[in-house]
Amino acid sequence: MVKHNNVVPNQHFHKQWQRRVKTYFDQAGAKKRRRQARLERAKNIGPRPTAGFLRPVVRCQTSKYNIRVRQGRGFTRAELKAAGINIRQARGIGIAVDHRRVNRSVESLEANVARLKHHLAHLVVFPRRKGLPKNGDSSPEDLAAATQFTGELQSITQAAKAADEFVEISAELSEFKAYRKLRGERTNARYIGKKTKTQIAAEEALKNPAKKGKKGKKSKK
Repeated sequence: MVKHNNVVPNQHFHKQWQRRVKTYFDQAGAKKRRRQARLERAKNIGPRPTAGFLRPVVRCQTSKYNIRVRQGRGFTRAELKAAGINIRQARGIGIAVDHRRVNRSVESLEANVARLKHHLAHLVVFPRRKGLPKNGDSSPEDLAAATQFTGELQSITQAAKAADEFVEISAELSEFKAYRKLRGERTNARYIGKKTKTQIAAEEALKNPAKKGKKGKKSKK
């Protein structure tokens, strides 16, 4: 019997849910196929590294995440120029290029230039035609000893978190009113234009004191 103002029972027990259940019994087979595809790709692109292009270190976006670093799209023109790499030859030696990114700090520029130089120091360049080496190709000894690199190219690590510093609270710190200081600086920043204008007017008044004169009243007829 239905009591009070509740929902009327209206269950649906004939939805044939067995037809809508999706199973994943091919997990083991899919894992094997992915592994075989990776091996086949490594064989096709060999002796190039399996990780693909070398990419720069960039900061994450927004002030919430910019303390972290990650892989970027490609190196800038300035980074390639500082490392002595021709931008047209960069992709041919496994270096990604981004024409849109711009360096906004010396720190990022130096970090990525060091990354490029480390890559060049361990780079083995094979000739396009076997037996016909050109200028810039590696020596036959290096070619014979070269092996395909299967790991991550210069893995990116996060900077270690700075340790907390403890400072003894002095009398000056205990008397300092942080909130009052912040409000005062905020007020000064808001009224900087009016204050500057008033100060300029006062300085001009000191330099050129105005002559005081009384105006006569007009007589009524």
